[in-house]
Amino acid sequence: MPQLVGRAKRTSPPAELAGLALGPRHLSLLSYLLLDGPTTVNALATRLEVAPTTVSLMVADLDRAGIVERREDPDDRRRRIVSITAAGRPAIEGWLGPGTRAWRVALGPLSPTERHLVVSTLRAYERAAGEQGSGPR
Repeated sequence: MPQLVGRAKRTSPPAELAGLALGPRHLSLLSYLLLDGPTTVNALATRLEVAPTTVSLMVADLDRAGIVERREDPDDRRRRIVSITAAGRPAIEGWLGPGTRAWRVALGPLSPTERHLVVSTLRAYERAAGEQGSGPR
């Protein structure tokens, strides 16, 4: 786990994103869009485990920067589809693409049950680490 965290911290955002105050949730949001393609604000909120209003604010920040765009869902005009812009895609793929490809290589051979176990274990670790804090005991 320390190696994974260290690698993530050493991966600096591209120049196009350097001026933005990006947090871990922004990276997760962009990774989901890169991995899974365009999706709705509600779907992103579910995946990120945050309120849809939080995702809307993050999307608005990234939209103003020209990194993502929101468009009307052709099947339901009340919903908005979020996607990475054509202009933002090269920077995002160059930055987050190697990590997404590594997850595909690591998780691809696993069964759905095995993938679920890996993801739930990582989430349990994250929760436990958050509950215990980062200071020495």
